[in-house]
Amino acid sequence: MKHPLALALAVALSAVAVPALAQSTPADTAANPAADPAVNDAQAANPFFTESTLPLQYPPFDKVDDSDFAPAFERGMAEHLAEIVAIANNPEPATFDNTIIAMEKSGRLLGRATTVFYSLAGADTNDTRQQLQAQFAPQLSAHRDAITLNPELFARVQTLHDQRDELGLDAEGVRLIERYHTDFVRSGANLSEEDKVRLREINSELAALGTKFSQNVLAEVNDSAVVVDTLEELDGLSDQAIAAAEEAAKERDLEGKYVLALQNTTGQPPNTYLTDRDLRQRIHEASVSRGSRGNEYDNTGIVSRVLKLRAERAAMMGYDNHAQYVLEDETAKTPEAANDMLTQLAPAALANAKREAAALQAMIDSEQAAKGEPSFELQPWDWAFYAEKVRQDQYNFDESQLKPYFEMKNVLENGVFYAANQVYGLTFKQRTDLPVYHPDVVVYDVFDADGEQLAIFLGDFYARPSKRGGAWMNSYVDQSELFGTLPVVANHQNIPEPSEGKPTLMTWDEVTTMFHEFGHALHGMFSDVKYPYFSGTSVPRDFVEFPSQVNEMWADWPSVLANYAKHYQTGEPMPQELLDKVLASAQFNQGYATTEYLGSAMLDQEWHKLSADQVPDADEVMAFEAEALERIGLDYDPVPPRYRTPYFSHIMGGYAAGYYAYIWSEVLDANTVEWIKTHGGLTRENGDRFRATLLSQGGSKDALQLFRDFTGEEPKIDPLLIRRGLDTPITDDTVVPDAPKAPAPEAPSPSN
Repeated sequence: MKHPLALALAVALSAVAVPALAQSTPADTAANPAADPAVNDAQAANPFFTESTLPLQYPPFDKVDDSDFAPAFERGMAEHLAEIVAIANNPEPATFDNTIIAMEKSGRLLGRATTVFYSLAGADTNDTRQQLQAQFAPQLSAHRDAITLNPELFARVQTLHDQRDELGLDAEGVRLIERYHTDFVRSGANLSEEDKVRLREINSELAALGTKFSQNVLAEVNDSAVVVDTLEELDGLSDQAIAAAEEAAKERDLEGKYVLALQNTTGQPPNTYLTDRDLRQRIHEASVSRGSRGNEYDNTGIVSRVLKLRAERAAMMGYDNHAQYVLEDETAKTPEAANDMLTQLAPAALANAKREAAALQAMIDSEQAAKGEPSFELQPWDWAFYAEKVRQDQYNFDESQLKPYFEMKNVLENGVFYAANQVYGLTFKQRTDLPVYHPDVVVYDVFDADGEQLAIFLGDFYARPSKRGGAWMNSYVDQSELFGTLPVVANHQNIPEPSEGKPTLMTWDEVTTMFHEFGHALHGMFSDVKYPYFSGTSVPRDFVEFPSQVNEMWADWPSVLANYAKHYQTGEPMPQELLDKVLASAQFNQGYATTEYLGSAMLDQEWHKLSADQVPDADEVMAFEAEALERIGLDYDPVPPRYRTPYFSHIMGGYAAGYYAYIWSEVLDANTVEWIKTHGGLTRENGDRFRATLLSQGGSKDALQLFRDFTGEEPKIDPLLIRRGLDTPITDDTVVPDAPKAPAPEAPSPSN
């Protein structure tokens, strides 16, 4: 459970789809609830009013009803605010214990309730939960502001910040004061009273807009599912995928038809296999039109308003734009640093994508000629289909050959868990006695190398209409010495659930995603810090993906792959020849993958470099997107951005102006993987070093210093270029994209 104040401060300046903390005032509660016996009974039954008695304070999901959340929010906010007021008005001089530690200990009820609620709102929402999100987002925002804009409280934090080197604290204690001070300042503590009033209004509106955006995205993913009339149109799909499409249609009372659900990205997995080009086009067009179709789920108005409010707030704080505000507190420090890296990568990535496109076009031309039919120009809905054909041609295998060797539970237990055992000495034991919020969820005890329990891990891997897209990790209970707590963490994916009785066979991308997300879980489970503020993944946004990306290296590590890549029916290991082809094709299609990612990452920056008066209105949002892609040299039709603006949930949430973080983190990851390989690879010694110097430290030290502590050197971009096949020199014979055009002019910088 993240401490509620730390959560609030961390997201205070984002339009968050799931606000982590915020609170109402005592006036929001009944004047005398204790006088009503019915209220007493309800309070006694509310599972959030006391700490869970389950192992490691695991949430009592079986006792949680949606009707419990509102009372828990209201009472939790009232209690938390009372605690904060007592800290702020303490007549004693400010001390580390009576101010900073007191804030760390405050808001426990609210933290329990919001942690479970927002986890469920992402993993298994319903109408009631969506209504609660909409209802409480502004209240939580107001409560957050009541804390961060409290002048008496900030005065105490300022006093301690001024004296921090004289208090006799250890390094972690000093850093805790520094981080609280930074968060308060960045939340507006130094603003005038007039500006604070306006800031509260902005934060409240952003909280409501962020909630509406995320709910629209989920609703339209379900609403835009493609209905297919005949089995013949599904030619190319596996029997398992067809059965799932048939089942999805039955759930919608569309007997005799088939429904292909969309995923959150622009590219859609069925287009890798469907031979029907018209259907591929329908799927693609349904995907890219989400959020901009003029229907009830249209997000263009929300995007415009959110960006204007963010820009206004950044100017109020003394920054040129929202990107400058955000990156000041990341490892990149400035938009220029982030954009310089993206700009270095873009020409080589696009050149590679165009080389790949030429190979795909040659395949199209050859096939059409063989059929005696006219050829056609490669389109976005053709890329995945013909890329798979080219892969088969170049490496003599296709994805369908791999899937029988990647049964989900086997990948988890004999791949992901096995690697964690080999690298860190961890062991896992599934348990079925703890309650879960959905039947799909699996639970494991995690034991350290000495046999002591380290954590509890939840896995929620199947897609469902009530679940947001993508993959993520969250923490129900954080490790901290202050509370004596151990981690309870969860991983989520969106793997299509097979029809009853069928095995869950994964794609290679789903396999690597499972290793990736477990890297986040390890970051949470290995946390060894004093204070909740620093626990687990509480690190800069452009650093948090680094440890999880490192964990991907074990997915195709030969000894790990050999341990889990076994045929689901026979148990036979994947043939060495096929395994070798998997490894040899690691750089295949990287031009496409890097270009689609950079399109979104650079689009994110373009949006957040605007001043409030430069942000387009709703009817111009899509035109700005097209102009921005052209300006940065990534307007290449066959490779659209991984996310288009109206369904780009990352930048409406915690990754606003920060989607570059994935590739920024991958620079650190590539350096680290190179270091591990040159120092013996998969060994306990390397794992223990990575755990001790980095994974266990959370946010208690400077992020880049943690990297240096592990590798002993500064990061270099070369290992990333080599990994992605972007180190090939661009010569006179290379298809080179047009040079990026000059950036859009920005408004004059306000005085700071």
